[in-house]
Amino acid sequence: MENQGEKQKDIQKEGKQTPKFDPYAPHKIRWWGWPLLILLIIGTIYIFRNNHPQSGESTMPAQPKWETKETQRDEGSIFGTFYHITYQSAENLQEEINTVLKQVDQSLSPFNKNSVITAINENTCMDTDSMFAEVFLLAREVSDATNGAFDITVAPLVNLWGFGFKNMDNVNDEKVDSLLPFIGYKKVRFVDGKIEKDSPHIMLDCSAIAKGYGVDAAGKYLESKGIKNYMVEIGGEIRVRGTNPQGELWKVGINTPKDDPTSTSNEIEEIIQVTQLSMATSGNYRNYYEKDGKKFAHTIDPRTGHPIQHNILSSTVLAQDCATADAYATAFMVLGLEEAQKILEKKHDLMAFFIYSNEDGKMEKWHTENLSNLIVK
Repeated sequence: MENQGEKQKDIQKEGKQTPKFDPYAPHKIRWWGWPLLILLIIGTIYIFRNNHPQSGESTMPAQPKWETKETQRDEGSIFGTFYHITYQSAENLQEEINTVLKQVDQSLSPFNKNSVITAINENTCMDTDSMFAEVFLLAREVSDATNGAFDITVAPLVNLWGFGFKNMDNVNDEKVDSLLPFIGYKKVRFVDGKIEKDSPHIMLDCSAIAKGYGVDAAGKYLESKGIKNYMVEIGGEIRVRGTNPQGELWKVGINTPKDDPTSTSNEIEEIIQVTQLSMATSGNYRNYYEKDGKKFAHTIDPRTGHPIQHNILSSTVLAQDCATADAYATAFMVLGLEEAQKILEKKHDLMAFFIYSNEDGKMEKWHTENLSNLIVK
């Protein structure tokens, strides 16, 4: 027994006690473990890359092409312009789509004598419908976000200047100033389904948002019929969902802004590929007039009552819905490049592409960072 105790003491002195297992201590990998570890790393990278595409790659997996019998292409006219709608469906729905678009016209068109907005402007009835209410509340939201650069009470000024500025020779500062008391989005309210105005002289003009809303209305109708793949385009305003007939992302173009009052130039500046988005463009290069050697855009600044003279030639905005894109595209034209950029720093749900004229009069481009991967290289 003594010999065994002495041997145990000798082992303890020499530090040869049997070690206990420590789960937190680093462990050596045996030679046969290295190939297995490398294989696991490669497999992890492969799975990650296939589930998280790299910058510039499409986030949509390959989709089958549409069958010919399921490809519907409808064309027509509404809101004083033309529409083109492509959608995947075995049934043609143009008649139903036309009904939806006419409902929008019946609610929001100031050129429709029987519309909701006409009655409100004429103070004959202040009741609204669901479409008018939705547009009014969205317009108010955009007005707040843009410090009044977007304002649907601009109608009296539009009437003063005339469509296409046909009355510009009869406009002076005195006439503009006389209307400014009736301009201002905070002077009109939506209360219990009715419109309340500070003055009966206040008139509404939803032209800068109604077309985009019509695009959304048509798209939502298609979705209600279970249609997942479509493009709705009305007068250049677009809403897309799913894929195109080739099973790919939709490709849409942004026009090069050229002096073109006849609207015959369709040169493409950039092509972007999108899905689940809407796009609207506002530009001064096709609608303007010249006076004393200066060009004045067709967009009126509701805060001053005069046409804008900012350096943005073309303002393209992408958002989930087209009404939002439509309104912001107009607001950014009013604000100009620097002010628009400040708002976009806070509005991460928007994408924007501006074509503008620099100090030397040369055309330049700018876009939000979140749009980079959508531009076709």
